[in-house]
Amino acid sequence: MSTMQAARISDKTGLRSLMAGGLATLLASTCCLGPLVLITLGFSGAWISELTVLEPYQPIFIGAALVALFFAGKRIWRPVAQCAPGELCALPRVRRAYQILFVGVCALLLMALVAPLIAPWFY
Repeated sequence: MSTMQAARISDKTGLRSLMAGGLATLLASTCCLGPLVLITLGFSGAWISELTVLEPYQPIFIGAALVALFFAGKRIWRPVAQCAPGELCALPRVRRAYQILFVGVCALLLMALVAPLIAPWFY
């Protein structure tokens, strides 16, 4: 499979949008959820406070994640009848894997949104 065919397949299945949404979600959660997770896991050090430098950019990352997940959701959750036979979205295992990955990224985005509200309970 050439890279051009792979790009067309990932466009049709929403994989690119899902990956962009996942990356934006990770960046959005780095400033607030990252230090909380690191402290909970037992990591310590002054370098953890440097992660808060990304806090002013969190709304931008959340917005980018929401837009990317919107486009990914449109492709991932579309009816199977709209998929041509042989496309990845017509395969049940691939479709289910993308749906599970989509829900996981949405859960991480939800945690990034809720983390500033619950973080004072842990510090």
